[in-house]
Amino acid sequence: MRKQQQGFTLIEIAIVLVIIGLLLGGVLKGQELIQNARVRNVITQQDGVKAAFFGFQDRYRGIAGDYLLASATANIPGAGGTCGGNGNGLIDAVSGGVAESICAWYHLSRAGFISGNFNGVGATAGAADANTNNSPANPFGGLMQIVWDAIYSPVAGATAVHNIKTGSNIPATLLAEIDRKIDDGLPNTGNFRFSTWGGADATICTPAAVWAITSTAAQCGGASLF
Repeated sequence: MRKQQQGFTLIEIAIVLVIIGLLLGGVLKGQELIQNARVRNVITQQDGVKAAFFGFQDRYRGIAGDYLLASATANIPGAGGTCGGNGNGLIDAVSGGVAESICAWYHLSRAGFISGNFNGVGATAGAADANTNNSPANPFGGLMQIVWDAIYSPVAGATAVHNIKTGSNIPATLLAEIDRKIDDGLPNTGNFRFSTWGGADATICTPAAVWAITSTAAQCGGASLF
């Protein structure tokens, strides 16, 4: 006599589906928590650098990076004669052969306003001259920049202002979330904009003047204007 095989009951199938649903929900929730943590990390970095900029200005009555070499040597503990700017009140990318945007990290770190031990060495402040020895990095490894320039969207007709570049390697979806949290959610307007600093491509990161939502838009960056 053949033994009749029994299949799963509806209750058993329902239990399995519930378990699968819980597992998928846990994974998605975990991804959401990771995304939110990264968003907060980048925002915190931007806010911290901005606070350091104004803290330095208040203490030394000058601008980090732009601070005269003689003043930096005399007033910033351990600064020595490594680098200093022209004292015009702006963090120029390059002025008189000095990369003030790289000197800025040196001054801020030596004065204790940011963590890190940046050496202030950089020939031109171009992306090729920024490295982990003279500039801080974002959570994705892209190098940050603090500078007076107009390298942010839309570049055509942009007015030079002091701004903090997040650095590249950041997914556009994450930058879009940052923009929604602290600004207007658009890459070409407001105080948080898209920037090509570090090699980001506007046609990939911000097509049609909005942040890209595709998985391939992963090498992007922004700038906080102030």
